[in-house]
Amino acid sequence: MRISTRRWAVVTAAALLTPLALAACSSGGSDSSGDDGGDAKTLTIWHYENDESAMGQAWNKAVEIFKDEHPGVTVDVEHQTFEQIQKNAKIVLTGDDVPDVMEYNKGNATAGQLASQGLLTPLTDVAKEKGWDTKLSGSLATTATYDEDGLMGSGDWYGVPNYGEFVGVYLNDDMFAANGIEVPTTFDGFEQALAAFKAKGITPLAEAGAEYPLGQLWYELVLHYGDRALVDDYQLFKNDVDWHGEAMTKATEKLDEWIKAGYIASDSAGLTAEDMGTSFIAGTYPIMVSGSWWFGRLQSEITFNWSQTLFPENTLHPGSSGNIWVVPTNAKAKSLAEDFIDITLRPEVQDVLGQAGGLPVAGDVSKITDPKTAELTKNFTDILGDDGLAYYPDWPVAGFYDVIVSQLQSLVNQSKSPDEVLDGLQDAYESGKKDLLGE
Repeated sequence: MRISTRRWAVVTAAALLTPLALAACSSGGSDSSGDDGGDAKTLTIWHYENDESAMGQAWNKAVEIFKDEHPGVTVDVEHQTFEQIQKNAKIVLTGDDVPDVMEYNKGNATAGQLASQGLLTPLTDVAKEKGWDTKLSGSLATTATYDEDGLMGSGDWYGVPNYGEFVGVYLNDDMFAANGIEVPTTFDGFEQALAAFKAKGITPLAEAGAEYPLGQLWYELVLHYGDRALVDDYQLFKNDVDWHGEAMTKATEKLDEWIKAGYIASDSAGLTAEDMGTSFIAGTYPIMVSGSWWFGRLQSEITFNWSQTLFPENTLHPGSSGNIWVVPTNAKAKSLAEDFIDITLRPEVQDVLGQAGGLPVAGDVSKITDPKTAELTKNFTDILGDDGLAYYPDWPVAGFYDVIVSQLQSLVNQSKSPDEVLDGLQDAYESGKKDLLGE
């Protein structure tokens, strides 16, 4: 991957400016927008996907189509790193040397923050004109819209997603067959399988308490007992969350029950996501609950028969759109940027995503030839059909990821009860919510 370093040297120097100086040299938001791109002869694209990835292949196809349709325009593609853009976008986008279109992370603390500071171009009118608002609806569109405070889910369109991601269940089919255990299709069947493996001396769930996986398993259980109203309250602050209500209590008690039963290894509190993934790949555990981002690696490294399915009987699942395309306020070729974004949603580009396991948001599953990739994509399209994306448990407030990890480690270690864990989560959530809303 080619990394652009010129701008980051400038950023390092700019970062030494005081907040007051940065405010003085700011573009002033939407009042200082760039040219609409009607006469522009260059389109500058920033993204952080390598050429071999599903997204990288799809974006290359989009560039190819764009060049064919805009023969007089030069396309300058700059590969950045996720960390570079994440840390420095706020500073870079206050200047004039900005990309015309940029891949950026979704959510309140990232795209929402830039939107609320006037650093991104509102795309609402374009979304209606080009039909993005109908192609991308419901929970998929939530990460594309932000209000004046930068909270996702309402307000103007500021970004456009092209692919998705979700958390599901990976199964070692050979271990199920060898132990005469039926692959579960219901939640009761899932618990029966956990108990059956444990009775044979096999710890059933590959897990990791030191990073995100255990929190996502907990959230799967919250979603199992909860509904869309709870998601809206938890993620979008529509109403107060009852942290000791039925869904939160049942989920935390169920996870505690599974820990006590030995369905999760006692040392998992100290394990990382990499530890979890490699142990599943090695055939140590029959079940892994984790994200679609593991799919490509499992596909290339696993030597046994395996499959992927949705968490049984859930209609809501951890997941969201992927990263979004945004147009900086100071971009000089906005019309060209909008054309490029529109191309990424075309069937020929979405089909490239689908063939490579990239979970297209507007693709045709029937065109995917690899059975496992088709299975994964079908699961995702089923989620979209049910408007079932419920985002991630750490999204609502800043710093909540570390709190979830710490509290659930305490549950694995049995140093806290479910009620105490919920108290710890509630305190951090409510404090972060007040800070975010300025209460």
